[in-house]
Amino acid sequence: MLSEFKKYLSNLGRIKPKTIPYYLKWVADFYTFTGKRISEPFRNAEKEQFLAHLAQNHQDWQVKQADYALKLFDYFLASRNKSLADTGDSQSWETLKNDVIKALRLRHRSYNTEKTYLSWLKQFQSFLHSKNPDQITPDDIQNFLTHLAIERKVAASTQNLALNAIIFLFKHVLQKNISHVIDAVRANTRRRLPVVLTKKEIYAILEHLKSTHKLMAMLIYGCGLRLMECVRLRVKDVDMEQNILVVRSGKGDKDRITILPEALNEQLLEHFEQIKKIYEQDRENDLAGVFLPDALEKKYPHAGKEWGWFWVFPAKKLAVDPRAKIIRRHHIQPGTLQRAFKNAVRKAGITRQATIHSLRHSFATHLLENGYDLRTIQELLGHKHLQTTMIYTHIARKNILGVKSPLDR
Repeated sequence: MLSEFKKYLSNLGRIKPKTIPYYLKWVADFYTFTGKRISEPFRNAEKEQFLAHLAQNHQDWQVKQADYALKLFDYFLASRNKSLADTGDSQSWETLKNDVIKALRLRHRSYNTEKTYLSWLKQFQSFLHSKNPDQITPDDIQNFLTHLAIERKVAASTQNLALNAIIFLFKHVLQKNISHVIDAVRANTRRRLPVVLTKKEIYAILEHLKSTHKLMAMLIYGCGLRLMECVRLRVKDVDMEQNILVVRSGKGDKDRITILPEALNEQLLEHFEQIKKIYEQDRENDLAGVFLPDALEKKYPHAGKEWGWFWVFPAKKLAVDPRAKIIRRHHIQPGTLQRAFKNAVRKAGITRQATIHSLRHSFATHLLENGYDLRTIQELLGHKHLQTTMIYTHIARKNILGVKSPLDR
């Protein structure tokens, strides 16, 4: 068994060849400690007892290495026995899919979240060979997450998204409590500083954007918006008298208020005149109202036809609502702005990997450089934790501290 595991580790590509013997030793020592045969599966509680025993006479890095070796071996055993898994009931999974959709909509999750969760559940089903949903265990989750990290080499954020989808399935549909901590191999977390553009670079990019796309980019930079927050703006969210912008159902389904640049008032007024014509045309054609968040459409069935709820950036063409199955006007697709911004970056001669989200990063960094405190910036950005906002201090530090290279002196 250990020889097979050695071959598995060699093919994995994650473990340095010179450290493989140590991984084999930790596995052998563990089974000697438990008195089990090496081919037998083990419980997390047994592993924790072994690691606690190691901690008495070994250094911390050795305990961590043993922990990782046992996680890999646990996944190796599960993968080896996968061919013995029962073929499940596809009809049960189809029923499960419908139940997940109902649970998501009951909790007013977005359509994008719905599509993402269903995609992950489909991959989870495939990994389990359509094992009957009633027989799914936390160990199945652990092995799936380890599979994502080891074999598919996904990013940590992607692995977390898969976990969120499966936890939602367990908690709100199967109504099962995950009785123990999911002890999967975690995907590597790569911390990268965000790309921040200078004001000169931003203005150069704006020169290569036209009309609506230019206004959207200016709002993202001037208000610190996420792309979807900009795309989903309603007319009633824009308050030019108080120079504030209401962001509804932002990340974490939270509302917040941010600043609205006075410099955009004239352009916004002109833009509102243009979209008012689209709105009036839709009303003349007795078109269904725009999509309303949460249960507002049921409570106020005609609110979607009101001017205040109309999209600030409506799509040019009508579309079928994927949920309600009716024809209505949706907001502009985010991909159109992303493509336009990418082309503008190229035309401006900027070689860095700047995206539309770089404008939000630039908003935060430029405010910090202008002396605004982190708490204020945190609220404007809608960050849950101050630590998330603190990453901008690493980028703005040169300007804050006035540090210069000795070569510049």
